[in-house]
Amino acid sequence: MTVMGHPSFAAWSASRAGSGGFGGNITVVDKVPPEMLYLIDSHWYQFPPMNPLWHGILGLVIGVLGCISIIGNGMVVYIFLSTKPLRTPSNLLVVNLAMSDFLMMFTMSPPMVINCYYETWALGPFMCELYGMFGSLFGCGSIWTMTFIALDRYNVIVKGLSAKPLTHKTALLRIILIWLFCIVWTIAPMLGWNRYVPEGNMTACGTDYLNREWLHRSYILVYSGFVYFLPLLTIIYSYWFIVQAVAAHEKSMREQAKKMNVASLRSSEASATSAECKLAKIALMTIALWFFAWTPYLVTNFMGIFASANISPLSTIWCSLFAKANAVYNPIVYGISHPKYRQALQKKFPSLVCGSTGDDTTSAASGVTNVTTDDKAAA
Repeated sequence: MTVMGHPSFAAWSASRAGSGGFGGNITVVDKVPPEMLYLIDSHWYQFPPMNPLWHGILGLVIGVLGCISIIGNGMVVYIFLSTKPLRTPSNLLVVNLAMSDFLMMFTMSPPMVINCYYETWALGPFMCELYGMFGSLFGCGSIWTMTFIALDRYNVIVKGLSAKPLTHKTALLRIILIWLFCIVWTIAPMLGWNRYVPEGNMTACGTDYLNREWLHRSYILVYSGFVYFLPLLTIIYSYWFIVQAVAAHEKSMREQAKKMNVASLRSSEASATSAECKLAKIALMTIALWFFAWTPYLVTNFMGIFASANISPLSTIWCSLFAKANAVYNPIVYGISHPKYRQALQKKFPSLVCGSTGDDTTSAASGVTNVTTDDKAAA
């Protein structure tokens, strides 16, 4: 049953009958409660109801992803905060990332499962605004946390001894700045600069990217600049120099080993360097997954403000799903690749660890790498 009180497959079958049959004018908007209609753009009135099977699949997938994300990110927060060697300034950023992803799916998954059951937004206009704001807020929080993680890796790996160490106070200040910045941007649509409206599948809410007024267009353009392109360019800049520093260090080590007629100069300090370089790869993988998750949503928003004709309700499902699935990746990446995290996980939840955790004594998220020092040692 739907919120309109009619069998969902019957409504969908009627719409498939075409304009010549009974119910041929039924649209995806017809199931929307009357109090929500002022938020619906006229663009969506041209589309028939979606096959209820899509709603079932979407509800199942988002429910499963929600459970994985909430449990996974909850475990990351618990393990990092309850394990003393992991309570480092750098790892506070990791905890903030996990908390942002946890809150993302905690606020996104249950409402979407409910709406997929009713096949439309059934929670009212105010909840639609809150849903859109929370999704934007925690998405923004995740990407800027990843940006600061990349900058911290740049500071540790590229600058070496000349770098100013990250302290707990500085890390907490950065986290506060991240959330203040994100709140300002994501509360703006609730104050009149753009707005949060139901998306084409009518089971989720997001920014209004179909309104052609420049007040609304300008928000999408400026927001994407500060919350997508600026962080992305900062991350690319950071990792470009990280890769260069690592490559230069490895080249120096090989040349010195050749001069000394030995196979390798790998020492305990070099092992620490390998741990740090490994974390750089982990963070780069996480950010790449974020890029693939949020780029389709960005493309949809840009298509909306410039050429909305190609956007269908079905396409908005995949954009929304890809974006929310980002909150699932991070605990998996850290659980597989973070040595100290795996060791702590094995102690607290041994049944969840597959394979050996190794004997890594350097926290890949907090140890300080100094390429210059290693080069001097090699010399």
